[in-house]
Amino acid sequence: MVSSSHEALHWVFQKDPALLTRAFQSVLHVPFPEPRDFAVLNADLTEIEPVERRVDTLMRVETDEGPYLLVVEAQGKKDEKKRGSWPYYLSYLYEKYRCEPVLVVITQNSATARWAAQPIRRGLPGWDSMTVRPLVIGPDNVPLIAGEREAERDVPLAVLSAMTHGRGAKAAAILEPLAFALRTVDGESAAVFGQLVESCLGDPGAKEIWRDLMSEIRYFFNSPVAEKVREEGRVEGREEGMVEDRAGMTIRILEWRAIPVPDAVREKVLACSDLDQLEDWAQRALTAERAEDLFAVDGA
Repeated sequence: MVSSSHEALHWVFQKDPALLTRAFQSVLHVPFPEPRDFAVLNADLTEIEPVERRVDTLMRVETDEGPYLLVVEAQGKKDEKKRGSWPYYLSYLYEKYRCEPVLVVITQNSATARWAAQPIRRGLPGWDSMTVRPLVIGPDNVPLIAGEREAERDVPLAVLSAMTHGRGAKAAAILEPLAFALRTVDGESAAVFGQLVESCLGDPGAKEIWRDLMSEIRYFFNSPVAEKVREEGRVEGREEGMVEDRAGMTIRILEWRAIPVPDAVREKVLACSDLDQLEDWAQRALTAERAEDLFAVDGA
């Protein structure tokens, strides 16, 4: 389905179109009207002339204040040709749909984000015939969601966080909370979001950790605990599964990092039923030098 970070960065908005509006409001602080409906449109802007022009994702958004178009472009690096293409896209789309277009650029690179955010001005000095102001989503304005409860509150936003920070040094800290949050959505959505995140991870070690986490997620959705959660909606069943998974994952993170795990440490972790404590230990497992460092502040 998704074969690159370029595709994943804009495709996530087709999976959850409302994510863009939430990003505008919470990340960019742009007061966009609340959407009532979304429609993904044909992204091909090629005219009769043999010049191919294609946006990454194009959506029509219906609101009580009228419709508008979202033009989403994933940008890996600076490309001065885009400063000619983007004004064309917006003009063409307005003429075709008679609907106001909004350009959104998403990137994993801070320097690219700063470049893309610069207004594109066309005209004479002192008299701009056209000004294009892209809205830019990137690692400098998307929050780093490294807590499980925060990730659970808005799973698609947590996915976007993992994707935009996927090539940074803090990528690994996002993965485990997101993996546990994915257990709160349906299995199909979890699989799609998992593939999107993997496509955006730059570090091979982070990719390996994420693939192992996704293996745990696939197991979860086939387990009796997950069935209990889906069919009965029992909070205790969900808590039971999260405690079991979190304890096991804490041990596995240490093992992935080639850190020896003594029996005493393994027994203490697996015997713990405090989800908050296990979450703390799992976070420490990402940076611990010894398995015993998990309990350093606990006096153990």
